[in-house]
Amino acid sequence: MSLIEQAAKRLEELRRAGAALPDEPASPAVADSGAKARQDHVPTPEALVRELNIRGASAAPAPLTRAMSGDAIAEPRARQIEPEAKPKVRVEIDLARLKELGFVTPDAPQSQIADEFRVLKRPILQNAYAHSTARIRNGNLVLVTSSLPGEGKTFTAINLAISMAMEYDNTVLLVDGDVAHPSLPDVLGTPQSPGLLDLLTRDDLEIADALLQTNIDKLTVLPAGSRHRRATELLASEKMAVLLREMATRYPDRVIIFDSPPLLATTEARVMSTHMGQIVFVVAADSTAQHTVRQALAAIENCEVVLMMLNKAAKTDVGSYYRYSADDDLR
Repeated sequence: MSLIEQAAKRLEELRRAGAALPDEPASPAVADSGAKARQDHVPTPEALVRELNIRGASAAPAPLTRAMSGDAIAEPRARQIEPEAKPKVRVEIDLARLKELGFVTPDAPQSQIADEFRVLKRPILQNAYAHSTARIRNGNLVLVTSSLPGEGKTFTAINLAISMAMEYDNTVLLVDGDVAHPSLPDVLGTPQSPGLLDLLTRDDLEIADALLQTNIDKLTVLPAGSRHRRATELLASEKMAVLLREMATRYPDRVIIFDSPPLLATTEARVMSTHMGQIVFVVAADSTAQHTVRQALAAIENCEVVLMMLNKAAKTDVGSYYRYSADDDLR
């Protein structure tokens, strides 16, 4: 095969592959005999073959991965959000210790405390997943707070999270939102690790990198994370709103429970309440003054549902006399 024939064959191969080709030179057989100056710039057949080989190696089109429909190439779909990766750190919660402290545990589903939180969680779950035009915005974001420290918000948040994790149809993410005084490490034995505030300040940290898997099925924990002098501003930022939307919508069966600071002790709880669909407001029986409760409730903005929980009561409508044995700071 002559060099001219080799060049022609190579051109045809590259045309079929869709490669960009140089302007084809006039064939010597049809070149104008009076255009000698122009022929000086026409590459020889050998040079043309070499050039085409080089271009074929460097400009070969990438393999087609898009779906084909007849002879047309379909446009790629919009990028879908990838499923959240499995948490990388696993925490073994001491269930026996929790039980001794008066918490709900999966191995005691018929205990007095378990019955109490069954009553509390039912309307919350109904509000979170109501199928109607009146469905609550961010209904699966639940803030647990109180007026003052020591009324039992952490005790309530943990019990509510474990009780919901025992449901067949729900997964639970428990967030330590008390970023100034996190309590979950002491109660659940979670390590001091990157968490909520780190997700708001670090671009290199993915949600799955901060989540802690537990030995309670369907319960995951997000720590408070590194302390930050501008924590209130971070919690009020648009980045926080985006993070909450991502966590809330990634899994349709997920309930996110926030253990937050007391409303009258800091401003963080007030800021966080603006993102929530539901609030569980814990009141210590025979302890918190009525005017204090009213003042705290007035600080809540833009939340459609506020459920009141009376904690540390001597009697309950669910069962007979009982007493919590949890530490007073948690209760």
